[in-house]
Amino acid sequence: MSPFEPYLPDDFEQFWLETTAEAEAIPLDYRRSNRNDFELEGFVVETIDFRGMGGRIVHGWLAYPEGGRRLPGFVWLPPYGRESLLPNEYGTRPGFASLSLNLHGHDAFHQEKYQPARGYFAQGIGDPTTWVFRRMFQDSVVATRVLMAQVEVDEDRIGAMGLSQGGGLAIWLGAWCGLVRAVCADLPFLSAMKFALGRNAHRYPLKEVVDFMETEPLGPEKVWHTLAYFDTMNQATRCAKPTHLSLGLKDPAVRPEAVEAVYQALPGIKELLPLDAGHDWHSAMVGANQTWFERFLA
Repeated sequence: MSPFEPYLPDDFEQFWLETTAEAEAIPLDYRRSNRNDFELEGFVVETIDFRGMGGRIVHGWLAYPEGGRRLPGFVWLPPYGRESLLPNEYGTRPGFASLSLNLHGHDAFHQEKYQPARGYFAQGIGDPTTWVFRRMFQDSVVATRVLMAQVEVDEDRIGAMGLSQGGGLAIWLGAWCGLVRAVCADLPFLSAMKFALGRNAHRYPLKEVVDFMETEPLGPEKVWHTLAYFDTMNQATRCAKPTHLSLGLKDPAVRPEAVEAVYQALPGIKELLPLDAGHDWHSAMVGANQTWFERFLA
C-alpha cells in the first residue's frame, strides 16, 4: 500500500464517535474575566477558563470586536509545544470572535520554548485510548462548545483553525465535531505518518516517537496501532466540512507530499494553498483563512 493511502482500522468510526461523545457529554463550566487582559487593537481580549476532560481546568482567551454580538467565530488551536498562543493577526480576524486555549494546563499567555525534555509526543502512545492527543482533541471539542455558548458568537457559524499540531486538530474537529462548519488547517501535522516515519526522522519533536519505538518493548507495533487512529490523512476521510489547507514547499517537518495526501483524502469542498516557505507562520495565511471563513461562515 502506498504511504499516501488512508489506512483506517476497522473500529476507527466507533473509536472517534465514542471519544467525541465523551467530550460532548461533560457539563459546560466556564468563567470569563470580564475585563480586557491583553492589548490588541480592534479587539477586547478576555481570559476564559473552563473545565475540561477529567475535571482539569483549561485556560485560554476569547477575543472579539468591542460590542460584537452573534459574530462568526473560530477556535484557534496551538502548534506543538506547551506555550500559549498570544492574540495576534493569526489568531484573530476583523469581524470574528476567536477562542484559543493552552492544552497543558498553563495560563492563557504562558510562554515556553520547546525542549525535547518537555516534549509529550510519546506520552501514552502505547495505546490509542491513552495517547495524549486523544485528551487534547477532547478538550478542543469542549473549547468549541464554550465558544458556541458566548453571546458574542453565532452558534451556527463556528470554524476551527490552526497551524501544524493545531492544523491537524482543526481537521479532526471538522471530522467529528458537529458544531464546526468550516476548517482552515495550515501545515497540518501527523499527516501520512507512514511516509513521515519511513524517512529519516531525526528532527524533534517527531523524533520523540522514534525514540519510543526504539526503546520500548514492541514499540513499533504499539506506535503504528495508535497512529492508524490519529493520522490526519485518515481523519481527513471523515472531514466533509469546507476545508482550506496550506503547505510549505520547503517544509522539513510536514512534507508537501504529506499535506497533498490529506488534501486528496478530503471528501468535501476544499482548497490547497502552496507557500514558498518552511514550517512556520506565513503572512499569506492571514488573508487566505479570512477569505475562506468569510465564504463559509460569514
